[in-house]
Amino acid sequence: MPQLSPTASRARILAPSALSGALLFLIGCGAPGEPVPPSPPVPVAVTDLTARQVGDAVQLIFALPGKTITGDKLSEPPAVEILRGAVKDDGTADNKSFRIVYTIPGATTDNYLAEGRVHFTDSVSPEEIRAHPGEFLAYRVRTRASRKRSSADSNTVTLRVYAVPERIPSVEARVTETAIELTWPAPARTSAGDPLAGVSGYRIYRGELDPSSADAALKDLAQAKWISPLVSLTTSPTTSYRDSFFDFGKTYVYAVRTIVLVQGNELESGDSVPAVVTPRDIFPPAAPQGLVAAVLPSATQASVEVDLSWSINLETDLAGYRVYRSEEPGTRGQLLTPDLLLTPSYRDTSVLVGHPYWYSVTAVDRAGNESQPSARADTGVAQPSP
Repeated sequence: MPQLSPTASRARILAPSALSGALLFLIGCGAPGEPVPPSPPVPVAVTDLTARQVGDAVQLIFALPGKTITGDKLSEPPAVEILRGAVKDDGTADNKSFRIVYTIPGATTDNYLAEGRVHFTDSVSPEEIRAHPGEFLAYRVRTRASRKRSSADSNTVTLRVYAVPERIPSVEARVTETAIELTWPAPARTSAGDPLAGVSGYRIYRGELDPSSADAALKDLAQAKWISPLVSLTTSPTTSYRDSFFDFGKTYVYAVRTIVLVQGNELESGDSVPAVVTPRDIFPPAAPQGLVAAVLPSATQASVEVDLSWSINLETDLAGYRVYRSEEPGTRGQLLTPDLLLTPSYRDTSVLVGHPYWYSVTAVDRAGNESQPSARADTGVAQPSP
């Protein structure tokens, strides 16, 4: 067997140590460097954007995204960017023309929510519509959960905008026992001041307000605190409407829009000046009918009792009845029932023999309104029956 030189022997012994050092050096080079910042959350794109003309504006409606493109839930509502663009001659949207016309901060998106969807109105000046009747507009929206990166653009919607009737300047509301009666003047011009060719009808909207915001709503509906937002009640061919489905004590807002037909499509004007009304029940029930008084003997011969009965009232808000007794004709006299009677009958056990009595009955509703007295029932001189 050949003999190794001392130098070769040392090299063979040192080789494993050198290899171990090299491995340690390589492992050290694989240590992490600066931490990589997390990617900003990017909301999923809006896919259900719709648009329609309402007055001199375009109303956009869409659902606000709640998740990111990675499937994570957004921790707070994203900001919304509204983009408006033009349409090419071939009817397609001009991608280069889109510009942000409004940004809704994430903290205020709740102000635009109705029935779980964002409702945003982009105003278009009447002068622009007058100069370019039937002009095409295109819209997209995108959302942003961070400043670094927004969502992808939504679906694109396009529509044509036309001149609409001027805003109705006033709506009068008159409260009756059975209805809130609305009337308003017919518009004669468009919002740009041109003569109005014709009107096909009116659409009436109603919402319910927190009573504390009634005064603010008269000045600006955007300041209203809604219990329920404006919704369409019905259409009317004339400048009046009777709303019979209401509750006394609630605060309602009414708005009326004029309807015109443009190329076979219905267009509405902007909202009228709102009418805010809180109907109060100041309407008493009808006077009870058919009051009959019968004198009956009591347990002792020295006294008698008077049994009263009458027809029941038909009011749905009836609270009860009051019975009055007088010893002089033509006066209401003494109240015998400080607590309301719930049934149309009463027995007077405080009658004195030999005294004449006249009885009357009134009806009272839940609002405290009291009717006129019934026709009086005369007992004559109270004597026990033989």
